Amino acid sequence: MAPASATAAPRVSVIIIFFDAEPFLAEAIESVLAQSYGDFELLLCDDGSTDGGTALAKACAGRLQPKVRYLEHPGHVNRGMSATRNLGIRNALGEFIAFIDADDVWRPQKLAEQVAILDAHPSVAMVCGAVNYWSAWAGGMDEVIPTGPVLDRPVPPPDVLLNIYPLGRAPAPCPSDLLVRRSACEAVGGFEEHFLGPRMMYEDQGFLNKIYLRAPVYFSSQVWLDYRQHPESCVAEVHRAGQYDEVRGYFLNWFRGYIQASPEPVDPRVTRTLDRAIWLHRRQHWRKALSAPGAVARSLLRFPKLSGS
Repeated sequence: MAPASATAAPRVSVIIIFFDAEPFLAEAIESVLAQSYGDFELLLCDDGSTDGGTALAKACAGRLQPKVRYLEHPGHVNRGMSATRNLGIRNALGEFIAFIDADDVWRPQKLAEQVAILDAHPSVAMVCGAVNYWSAWAGGMDEVIPTGPVLDRPVPPPDVLLNIYPLGRAPAPCPSDLLVRRSACEAVGGFEEHFLGPRMMYEDQGFLNKIYLRAPVYFSSQVWLDYRQHPESCVAEVHRAGQYDEVRGYFLNWFRGYIQASPEPVDPRVTRTLDRAIWLHRRQHWRKALSAPGAVARSLLRFPKLSGS
């Protein structure tokens, strides 16, 4: 498809967020510019980088404007992944919004095939596919993992939420694989900016679960994303530091409060599933505390209890 004219708003706004990601950023940008679908804009959203990524992004935007734009927070401060995604959403012109993190790579048909799916299913808020967990770039073995509980058809609410991680068993999508209607992003208030520090591991889940509550989602069997595996990723750092238990507890606590404050009725199955997840998390946490050495146990017992407990 030919690119949009200079005066027309693009159909897709692509948001790359980055923080000190110079080693990988150029490859992520190139994978967007190499898309077979041309009706997009690219927003390079800088979360206060201190390396050469800022200069790289500014040079790219200067060379390819208005198709590519550079954005940053006032004062070039670091505000976290969710705030930086929201910066892109606020400045997006497109009907659809796609996200790609600076260390990931898209395959060339990603946007063309995802836009076609959303056009064919007007009620669907979001589409994503199977993901290639990409280790071959560093000499490892790749693994393709399908996403979602059911493939190649829309899944209505609340079936997605009940059956997908973190409340169910089906694998969750990666942010870099999403194509979302901008109207859906705005309806749920974007990303939750309080998921900071190690909690950023769950920042995508805050957004996704709000979508799952409200609208159908399409999980494709196609692979559009190479999701780079490396030891400096947020997920790897949280697990290495032994902070996953705390991060999951924070998410469950927040999501319970979010549901309780919802002005719209919430399916009772969601409440029951969430309550069970909270109960299982608490049981696992206390078992760990009771079996740990003294100093570790005291630290675990100071873990903030969940609301309503």
